[in-house]
Amino acid sequence: MSDTNARIADIVNSNDVVLFMKGTPLFPQCGFSSRAVAILEHLGVAYDSVDVLQDMEVRQGIKSFSDWPTIPQLYVKGEFVGGSDIMMEMYEAGELQQLMTDSGVRPAA
Repeated sequence: MSDTNARIADIVNSNDVVLFMKGTPLFPQCGFSSRAVAILEHLGVAYDSVDVLQDMEVRQGIKSFSDWPTIPQLYVKGEFVGGSDIMMEMYEAGELQQLMTDSGVRPAA
């Protein structure tokens, strides 16, 4: 598991914004992942994604890495933000856009 944690830490720390999700941004495999992608797309920020369905070690490891039981999970500048419900609450309050701005996240190309 420590090897998996190291892989996850590398992914989280080498991307400004990363979404661990079920499926891909073009083909989300659950409604929560779809909502998370829609929020990020609406914000217009560049982000990377990890399809946890392709790697069972990451699928289980991300839950212990963040101490958060569900997927999707959003990380911004190495910090865990939350799942789709928290993303939605932050988005509706304008806090997610502010976090992206304050963190210097680049716009999507």
